[in-house]
Amino acid sequence: MVTTGAVRGISSYLLRVETNISSGLPGFNMVGFMSGEVREAGERVRVALKNAGIRLPAARITVNLAPADIPKRGIVIDLPVAVGELICMEMLRQEDFEDVLVAGELGLNGEIRPVRGVLPMVQTAKEQGIRLCIVPKENLEEGAVVEGIKVVGMRSLNELIMYMTTSPRKRDQAVPPGKVDLKALFEDAAAGPADPDFSEVRGQAVAKKAMEIAAAGFHNLLMTGPPGTGKSMLAKCLPGIMPPMTLEESMEISAVYSVAGLLGQGEPLVLRRPFLAPHHSITRTALVGGGIIPMPGQISLAHRGVLFLDELPEFGREQLDLLRQPLEDHEVTIVRQSGSYRYPSRFILLGACNPCPCGHYPDRNRCRCKPWEIKRYLGRISGPLLDRMDLSITVPRARIEDLQSAGGKEEGSASVRARVMEACERQQYRFRGTGLRFNADMGAADLEKFCPLGEKEKGCLKDLFESEAMSVRAYHRIIRVARTIADLEGTERIREDHIYLAYTYRQGDLLRFGR
Repeated sequence: MVTTGAVRGISSYLLRVETNISSGLPGFNMVGFMSGEVREAGERVRVALKNAGIRLPAARITVNLAPADIPKRGIVIDLPVAVGELICMEMLRQEDFEDVLVAGELGLNGEIRPVRGVLPMVQTAKEQGIRLCIVPKENLEEGAVVEGIKVVGMRSLNELIMYMTTSPRKRDQAVPPGKVDLKALFEDAAAGPADPDFSEVRGQAVAKKAMEIAAAGFHNLLMTGPPGTGKSMLAKCLPGIMPPMTLEESMEISAVYSVAGLLGQGEPLVLRRPFLAPHHSITRTALVGGGIIPMPGQISLAHRGVLFLDELPEFGREQLDLLRQPLEDHEVTIVRQSGSYRYPSRFILLGACNPCPCGHYPDRNRCRCKPWEIKRYLGRISGPLLDRMDLSITVPRARIEDLQSAGGKEEGSASVRARVMEACERQQYRFRGTGLRFNADMGAADLEKFCPLGEKEKGCLKDLFESEAMSVRAYHRIIRVARTIADLEGTERIREDHIYLAYTYRQGDLLRFGR
């Protein structure tokens, strides 16, 4: 019996690969509720063993995958099956594989090829008391980032046999276990290529302040304005002012990328916050995830980072409405006949759009759009989705004075990020022991606890709520944004001016003209 791992969503579970070789009509049979592509492993293993110089006996070989009640699709069991057959042939010892996880795909020449999901597999193996993980050499660094468990990488079947037949005391000399210096990884990431700097954007003080609030509290942001006003440039600057990822956040997003097979060689962890900007022609499955064998979509690959949707109305109403549930629950659930698959999707939704099809509304000297054309264009973004935008701003045309001003007057990303990090430290202290990280994560009950309001502030909110016919969601989001504004100013108490400013940042052109 050999233990291996399989992924379901971004979590992993352990499988027992049981192999038996008995007398009878020669053949190879695999059982255990598996799909056709999993059964193909039998033929790959037979050819790989032959080309590695190992001939299978003329006997009946049976392989069972347990537990049998879990559907097995999209998993790779080549290497565990080969090891199980070698144990039955007494070329390897069963006792050497007690508390050992084996994972890998076999090439027909006997080489061990990388597989997806090694990081969550090793994490689960550690939790289940596994002492050693044998993985493909190309997945070694990915598995070695998990501390407290031994991980070794193998290039070929013959190398694995050599390793396991070596005396246990000399195995580390034969094939050294993987080691990753996490501190050095994060230091290298901090010294990596810089994002576009805020100092490169001239003017747009209101938009920059909104970006700062969004980064500090992890709030969704919508920018509306004519073409060429700098919306895309501002969006690209956002990752540069966000706080650096913690190890816990890095492990979360790296697990998603591991399952998707997107962790490259020499990149065992995702160390910088993701910034994804899919084109509006993206399919629903690519956006939210799914497929015959469910895989994470763009909203999960943007976890703990930014999902930038430029030309927002061009995505179409049906596609955009798929974001509503992930924006609330911070995860997406994909249901198939084989079960449910959950992927995290805690991201900042950053949208940008024109106020009309031509982009010049309400300047009637340049805009030639009919009222019904504007209404249809903006109607592609539903009211419930707009209600989930914490900040909605208008990005006007730049002033000529700003464009022709001498350089060095614009504030850079470094100083903005310093303020954001200070605000994040206040949030971490406030939310210690609660599981919350940013102000945008607070629920209704959390607002009662962490955002107490005075009588003036309550009266202010009451007036806004009644005069603007706010939804409960909008009411709560204004309080969250006000809490972030107060954190950026270094004040513990939310004041009236914080509430009015938070309300002002929800009054962009799209909200005013699109309703």
